[in-house]
Amino acid sequence: MSKKLLGFYGDDFSGSTDVLEVLAQAGVRTRLYLSASDLTADAELDLLQAVGVAGVSRSLPTEQLAAEISPTLDVLAQWCEAVHYKTCSTFDSSPTTGSIGRVIEIGRQVLSTQQVPVVVGAPALSRYCVFGNLFARSGAGSPVYRLDRHPTMSRHPITPMDEADLALHLQRQTKSTIGNVSVLDLDASADGNDLNIPTDVDVVLLDTLTREHLATVGRYLWQSARPSGLRFWVGSSGVEYALTEYWHRSNCVPTAAVTSQVIPVKPLLVVSGSCSPVTAGQIDAAIAAGFIDVPISPQDWLESVENAQWIKTVVQHLHEGHNVVVHAACGPADPRIAQVESQLTSAGRLAERNQRLGSLLAGVVQRALDERCVTRIAVAGGDTSGYVAKLLGIVSLDFVAPLAPGSPLCLARGTNAPFELTFKGGQVGGSDFFLRVLGAI
Repeated sequence: MSKKLLGFYGDDFSGSTDVLEVLAQAGVRTRLYLSASDLTADAELDLLQAVGVAGVSRSLPTEQLAAEISPTLDVLAQWCEAVHYKTCSTFDSSPTTGSIGRVIEIGRQVLSTQQVPVVVGAPALSRYCVFGNLFARSGAGSPVYRLDRHPTMSRHPITPMDEADLALHLQRQTKSTIGNVSVLDLDASADGNDLNIPTDVDVVLLDTLTREHLATVGRYLWQSARPSGLRFWVGSSGVEYALTEYWHRSNCVPTAAVTSQVIPVKPLLVVSGSCSPVTAGQIDAAIAAGFIDVPISPQDWLESVENAQWIKTVVQHLHEGHNVVVHAACGPADPRIAQVESQLTSAGRLAERNQRLGSLLAGVVQRALDERCVTRIAVAGGDTSGYVAKLLGIVSLDFVAPLAPGSPLCLARGTNAPFELTFKGGQVGGSDFFLRVLGAI
């Protein structure tokens, strides 16, 4: 068995397709799976250079993380030269939910790794890490915000980011010691071989501001193997941007321009669980372009999806050839958010919020697939995408074409006939994103 270059676990589904896109567009043969067992059962596994497993750890309580990720990390270590735990590029997490600090501890234990490099900045996604502080845009064309002043992430409903210093943020979640390789260290390094890496810490946080920084970081990551040869990293798709930049420059992977385009289709079904103002703008743009608007009401959250009238309405519109956008919220100020929280709290079901939303969105998608009225789906919202994917019986995803950095169009295989879909994180894409998915732009 020849080992793959890279194996990754994504902490949510939309973030996992982000990595798939970076690797595939760099010419690395990559496939994304819904479970480690799906990976090992793939008859085409020998044809691949990189593999990934899309998870849901970002939304899990900290005490459930070990059971979720340890078996997958172990499988990836058996099949791959390097293992990457992929976080959101905004690093949102907390001591109680999706704790990245706890993940680092688990990874060090499972993979017997002493020091863990962490790379969060991804300039292609407008994410920048400077002196250990994270900065990000809020959608295409917005100003760059320090993360604790970001209009969306500072007010995230589950894991609000009130600290931009990533070392301080992590120290709330772990007792691991943390050091930083700054932009000045990167600029002073000739090729990554002479980086001033602190040796007395458990975690090394590497800055990334420019493409040249990525190449330097990529060289360091690829040459940072422990004695057994296994490498373990934590961070955003900045890891893959860094690796592919280095692999191409060192001829480890031939430079190959992957050209593909989105073929127009109609109708398109969009389902959104995102509270982001970026997604809200995209929903508004889709409605203005003629998409049928179907808001999910708070009452729908507690009703069975099997006989839901709103789902029947959506399917009817699709059969008539209309594009449809279904949404649980339209921006962080949508009153439905508070109404649903109050309703679920009263019913003693608040802990089921993400799973319930995933069930609602998957329910309408599955009905549309069953009735063969769509061949392409868009799902918005990183925290719910994984639940939707699992409920749809998806086994694997292959890259089809780029839409916006971080959210490619993919081909899904599983219990349904193959169909195209994209999973969009809340902060990804311009206002015309859903029109791009449609192939209208």
